[in-house]
Amino acid sequence: MRNPLDEIHDIVEDVRAAWPAGDSPRREDLARLNDALGRARRVIDSAQSRIAAEIARESRPELGRDSLAKELGYRSPTAMLAATLGTTNGEAARLVQVGEATAPRQMFSGEQAPARHPHVADALAGGAIGAATASAIITMLDRVALRAGPDAVYRAEQTLVAQAPGLSIDQLARIITRAEAWLDPDGVAPREDELRSERSLHIREERSGMLVFTLRVDPEHGAPVKTAIEAIVTAELRAAHDDPDAAQSMDAVRRTIPQMQADALTLIAEHVLGCTHRDVPVQGATVVVRITLQDLVDGTGHATIDGVAAPVSAATARRMAAGGGVIPCVLGGDSEVLDFGRTRRLFSAAQRLALVERDGGCAMCGAPPGHTKVHHIRWWARDAGPTDLANGILLCESCHHRIHDNGWEIRIDGPGVTAPVWFIPPTHVDFDRTPRRGARGRYDYAA
Repeated sequence: MRNPLDEIHDIVEDVRAAWPAGDSPRREDLARLNDALGRARRVIDSAQSRIAAEIARESRPELGRDSLAKELGYRSPTAMLAATLGTTNGEAARLVQVGEATAPRQMFSGEQAPARHPHVADALAGGAIGAATASAIITMLDRVALRAGPDAVYRAEQTLVAQAPGLSIDQLARIITRAEAWLDPDGVAPREDELRSERSLHIREERSGMLVFTLRVDPEHGAPVKTAIEAIVTAELRAAHDDPDAAQSMDAVRRTIPQMQADALTLIAEHVLGCTHRDVPVQGATVVVRITLQDLVDGTGHATIDGVAAPVSAATARRMAAGGGVIPCVLGGDSEVLDFGRTRRLFSAAQRLALVERDGGCAMCGAPPGHTKVHHIRWWARDAGPTDLANGILLCESCHHRIHDNGWEIRIDGPGVTAPVWFIPPTHVDFDRTPRRGARGRYDYAA
């Protein structure tokens, strides 16, 4: 294994070449510098976690007064690491955890065995992931290891490590949540019961007259609330975008997104109480619960809800599918046509549901389905692009402009809802134009 100090040296030389001493970095070098420094940080994470694990080993309780940490005046290895690195005890403990899980193991025979999590170890050592990502993956895998079995854990580790590079911790957390449900399907219902028992709404009035609502709900009860509020806010933002006068009015009011969400909840309550607003602008927003037919019939496995990361049990999926405004994800069939070709310009509701199944939301950034529109990959007017699934993609407004303005290309390998989606960057982003996975292949766990 290459010494991490050699890797850091090479990165420093690359940064020095792009950022001469005493000068401000050039605009065209910012992305290169950011990537190089990010890689340096991940390589340092790898080296630091190895050192942290060794410090913990040399400070184990059975050493007593010979403990390295105690010799240096600290009560524990985590206290020593937190003080010397200027971080928290939790961060120090995470470094120790990662170091211990990715270091080669010493067997009773004296021989060395591979690391407990070899795929995480390789990705960490190679600078593909950092300590925070490694810790998130390791924590979940260790939690389900006994129930899932070594083979399933090994495959899940391999899959998660392959998906993790390029994702934020928040994006990865959603994938890890889905992976845990796949590894431990019997654990979904107990966790769900626990969440359901903790749901609450506290209402208090401040001296100023401001009412404060603190709401905590499980996925089953929260999904309709979240979907309705997001639909109203999205409709208002689209109206402002399409109508300059409405946009000027919105600018005059200067409402933030949290304020718009509060107004949306008020609108829903007013509609329910007195129907003072006859049309709540949800534009057909629907809670979509996705589950395989076999799991639905057998009552096994788990289901997912569009826009909600936490999986739900098959029993919950059945209850939700029986309620109003919620549909199971069953697409196609004799009663629906999913490909319209050039006979119509706008994508149908059935096609949009099919694209939600394939893309999961914005295929580029992972934004919820309610924040997206269906766009023609080959433009309707300019390219005579057909209105069918192979030529449609869900994009939020920001990503739509980013793709068209900056020269990105989109490729979909096949016509169905399981077809892989790829984004091909322009040469100024990646000279080799290496395709990047999009849609569910990037933001959902591929069991």
